[in-house]
Amino acid sequence: MATERYHRQVILHGFGETAQLLLSKARVLVIGAGGIGCPALQYLAAAGVGCIGIADDDTVALSNLHRQVLFNTEDIDKPKVRIAKKRLEKMNPEIEIISHPVRLERAHIIALLKDYDYVLDGTDNFESRYLINDACVLLGKPLIFAAVSGFEGQLAIFNVADKQGQRCNYRDIFPIPPQPGEIAGCAENGVLGVLPGIIGTMAAAETIKLITGIGRPLINQLLQYNLLSQDQYKMNISPGDDYAIAQNEDDFLKMTDPVFCALEVGYTEIDAEQLLSLQKQSTIIVDVRERHELPILNEQIYKKAPMTEFPTFLDSDIEEENMVFICQHGIRSILAAQAAQEKYGTSKNIYSLIGGIANWKNYFLEATK
Repeated sequence: MATERYHRQVILHGFGETAQLLLSKARVLVIGAGGIGCPALQYLAAAGVGCIGIADDDTVALSNLHRQVLFNTEDIDKPKVRIAKKRLEKMNPEIEIISHPVRLERAHIIALLKDYDYVLDGTDNFESRYLINDACVLLGKPLIFAAVSGFEGQLAIFNVADKQGQRCNYRDIFPIPPQPGEIAGCAENGVLGVLPGIIGTMAAAETIKLITGIGRPLINQLLQYNLLSQDQYKMNISPGDDYAIAQNEDDFLKMTDPVFCALEVGYTEIDAEQLLSLQKQSTIIVDVRERHELPILNEQIYKKAPMTEFPTFLDSDIEEENMVFICQHGIRSILAAQAAQEKYGTSKNIYSLIGGIANWKNYFLEATK
């Protein structure tokens, strides 16, 4: 089994031929051959994962090339899965590459996922993320989740039991899907090409760790990575009970709207106008961005509590009745609101600014004058 191709990893203490054999027997489905999927596919193929599936219905565009490193200019307008399959087979002809040139839909996702042991979600839209998550929960498939927004990336492992036997999924972090257009994607916000490369490579590493049993995979943890500062922090995820997921295939197929099963959570998402109204009441507004992030807000109005320092903030005494959390894009503020809700329960009113400062830039520019 230990060929020259894999020699450098086989000789690693704690890895060896046993881990390489596990990789050779594994079947991994990578959904999305984009900025995250491309590096993940390359490293999974190079590592010797026995069977890799690629699911994507898109074609290569010129604007993809700065981050989707499996493709080049000659590939424009060609199907991504066809090109990716060809390149990966040249990289490692010893493994099986299966292309699925399809857009994921509720009607066929269950059949697709059944053929694989692990699922890596590299998609860039919320509808797909919730669909993939719910299907993996139903089938009991480990899910490696990876995403980017602006200069930040996220990584987590869902649907795998931790030492306490708990299994968390994407809805334990974001039980309520955002409305269409509510949170801008890379096409609107932009993305620096190296960021999805970093997150995609990290996702491949987490997949390899899961398959081989080495290290400490991000089970029931969300890793947040900031490219500009190289800051990283991890938050523990706890199982929630404020959502419902189909327990059988018949119920799953009846779920035509990905937001239908979202129930009320312990915090509320608000817009800038509602934030202005709350400022007139007993309210603390907490900026959970890191200290270097712009725009810098008036600290007489906005309490600074970066996520890297957030546990210390939660240990402090909060007198205000209302707590509002804000960040750049409305992602970290949700995590902060959830953490605050776990501590305070119903004793305080907890809010997260939807879309973050980037979505309400004019409001904050006025507020800082």
